[in-house]
Amino acid sequence: MRRQAGNAFTGRSGTVSALILTTLLTSGCVVGPDYQKPLVALPATWGNAKPTGAPKPAELAGWWRRLDNPLLDELILKAIAGNLDVATSKAKIREARASYRQARGALLPSVNGSASATRAKSASSTSGAGDAYSQFEAGFDASWELDLFGANKRAAEAARYGLAAAEEDLRSTQLTLIGDVASYYVEARGYQARIALARRTAASQRETAALTRTKFEAGATSAVDVANAAGQAASTEAGIPDLEASYAEAVHRLSVLTGQAPAALVDRMKKHTPIPRPRLPIPTGIPADILVTRPDVRLAERQYAQYTAKIGEAEAARYPSASLTGDIATSGTRIGDLGKSSSISWSFGPTLTVPIFNGEQLKAAVEVAQAQRDQYFIAYRSAVLTALEDVENAIVALAQERIKSGKLATSASHYRTAASLGRQLYQSGSQSFLELLEAERSLYSAEDSLIQSQVAITTDYIALNKALGGGWDGFDDASRPEVIDTDTGPHFKKSDRLANVVVAEKSPRVKRRGESRPAGGTEANGLD
Repeated sequence: MRRQAGNAFTGRSGTVSALILTTLLTSGCVVGPDYQKPLVALPATWGNAKPTGAPKPAELAGWWRRLDNPLLDELILKAIAGNLDVATSKAKIREARASYRQARGALLPSVNGSASATRAKSASSTSGAGDAYSQFEAGFDASWELDLFGANKRAAEAARYGLAAAEEDLRSTQLTLIGDVASYYVEARGYQARIALARRTAASQRETAALTRTKFEAGATSAVDVANAAGQAASTEAGIPDLEASYAEAVHRLSVLTGQAPAALVDRMKKHTPIPRPRLPIPTGIPADILVTRPDVRLAERQYAQYTAKIGEAEAARYPSASLTGDIATSGTRIGDLGKSSSISWSFGPTLTVPIFNGEQLKAAVEVAQAQRDQYFIAYRSAVLTALEDVENAIVALAQERIKSGKLATSASHYRTAASLGRQLYQSGSQSFLELLEAERSLYSAEDSLIQSQVAITTDYIALNKALGGGWDGFDDASRPEVIDTDTGPHFKKSDRLANVVVAEKSPRVKRRGESRPAGGTEANGLD
């Protein structure tokens, strides 16, 4: 009898050993396609860039600092630290990290403990009375999915690519944010310059109107000239409220982008400063650089990789799956008996599941995953083409705007001379008022267009750096939660009150690359 039991035990052990050996041999086995970075044919040079010898790599690190505007630098730092879209992207990174840890945890065994205590009484079949007794039980149970064909490995791989995509989404958000802050700041300074020009012009036109009235009283001109002079001054002044409204909107948007109330920057922006002007020309590198520098392109590539891994996850569901389960339990009538005078039971063995018939649902799931992969591959190709288009458009816009600005500067200079001479001739009576009126109108229009062109040059410079992939080059701590929950342990539910949630304070300073990091800090891409 002992020999039979021993043979049975030996047989079970041999089966388990064989299964474990098979698991070890197939532990590296996965199904589905292995991801390979796509090859994209790109032009060797930018089509609209002037040939000036070997192309120099784009200077994207801190490109906004080359505008030499300390307030703009400060606002960009505030935006990186306080912008809500950036905060949302950081929360997505924390979500992706947690999902990755979940997926990796599925590769490991799980162990649970249990305990119970019962009080019971059994009735006698003759007297109906019985003795009460206690029953205590404790035990552990464990399970391990062997992942023979790599379903969990593919899930972890997809989660890892998803984490990388979340990190690129943060960089893309920061790139867009910096460009928007710089653009709205330049627009605000442009509106200030246009408002100042309109007020100077209106004041000059009021002086002309006063001169015209004096000449009218002397009988040297007509009432028509007086009305035209007053009407021109009023028309120039009528355009100022629209400019003021546009300026206020730019400042309000700038405040919101930095994570503040709309009116937070009104006082800071009151002091007029010149429109920031870039140092031109700037190197643009080669088209292949965008595959590395553009975060939206890298984001699309990581998403393509993520959904390639999901095909293997779906494909593995069509193959057999195996798991090992086991448990050990002890019971006794007293707690002290659980460790010595108790009854102990245990079980251990494999479970094999083979899909036989499922109405082709598993096959359809693979086809769904393949179609999703194809969509993200197309999205990646589209992102590359869009990036190329953005750069080409920005190069053309900047080059043509510089030409336009030069012509406008020449035009404004000539009109300024004409208006000055016209005023002198009008005062001496050698020129009609209509000729002076036309000269002043042309001068105001040319000077206003020149200011707008100066704004456009800087805005095109910003757009070109964005198109090339210039974004934030500093350190960001994406591990800090936005909301710190309190009373998360066992407690009685309180009435709703705001004190239950505390918003985490943000650091007023964001470190740039190369600076020392805070103790315990984690980079957005610091997960191995």
